[in-house]
Amino acid sequence: MGIALLLVMVLSILTGDSEVARVVTLPKALTVISHHLLRSPLPDSDKFRQLDAIVWEQRVPRAICGALVGMMLAMAGVAYQSLLRNPLADPYMVGVSAGSALGSVLVSLAISSLVGAAAAVAAIAPTIGAFVCGLLTMVAVYALSHRSGRLSTQTFLLAGIVIGTLLWSVMQLILALAVRSHDPGRADTILAQQLGSIQFVGWRDAVLLLPFAVAGMIVLGTAWRELNLVALGEESAAHLGVDTEAFKRRVIVAGSLVTAAAVSVSGIIAFVGMVVPHIGRRIVGPDHRVVLPAAMLLGGFVLVLSDWASRVFFNGIEIGVITALVGGPVFCYLLRKRLTSQ
Repeated sequence: MGIALLLVMVLSILTGDSEVARVVTLPKALTVISHHLLRSPLPDSDKFRQLDAIVWEQRVPRAICGALVGMMLAMAGVAYQSLLRNPLADPYMVGVSAGSALGSVLVSLAISSLVGAAAAVAAIAPTIGAFVCGLLTMVAVYALSHRSGRLSTQTFLLAGIVIGTLLWSVMQLILALAVRSHDPGRADTILAQQLGSIQFVGWRDAVLLLPFAVAGMIVLGTAWRELNLVALGEESAAHLGVDTEAFKRRVIVAGSLVTAAAVSVSGIIAFVGMVVPHIGRRIVGPDHRVVLPAAMLLGGFVLVLSDWASRVFFNGIEIGVITALVGGPVFCYLLRKRLTSQ
């Protein structure tokens, strides 16, 4: 799976829309990349300067961000499904995605009039707003489902669905107001968050995502044994020495952090966090020591491939549309197969 992810990232870097796809070959792309990484000389020509802007400033960070977002959504999906023991659990269902998207939208609209020196603040503020709002959503869901010192996993999922639906409705209201006020710029900003896109990501976004992705890998990757035990039942896990309440908090915080970071960059991308873990389990089995890295690599592969297909075949349509169109039928098939096998 790692090789497949690497290959699709190379494909994403080399090909794109029809106007520039012909000028980017593998040797030329490697020349540009080695110029930045190894300080090797770059041919002094307008052609290579254009190539440098296309490959290094656009396609390489876009491929990296796509891989990181896919990995983060997939790892959060695996953790939520195992912790809540619910095959429908994913970052979107627990409300964090909707909260992060709403935060990004609100901050984007609030600072849309900033220019000049404030433009640098305006560039990073939506990401900060998405992250803060995602965390506040997680706190609200946790507070609703926590009682008498215990966290009810089923109530947590239900609270996440309710709060996520409420926040989604708020975004729909803001979109309706933007459309009625004949403000296409604001409407486009809201739609990009609702449908999911990495069209305008850059190195700043890749740098933002990387520490959260690494932290999520460490926290959730080292919890594979506890995830295996909790997936069998809380009572069994407690008898085997797992502090279930502390473990729930750790997984929920880690999953919410990586989700908020991913959504702050890409917006809401449906079905990756729900479907990819199921496919990963079918390929490598239920052991979280294996399924976590497998699902992460598969999630990165799916998202980068969806972004490449969007640019090459669908005129840059938001990738959340593609993942929903493909992920919905795949999930229905997996669900039906699960029911018929019982």
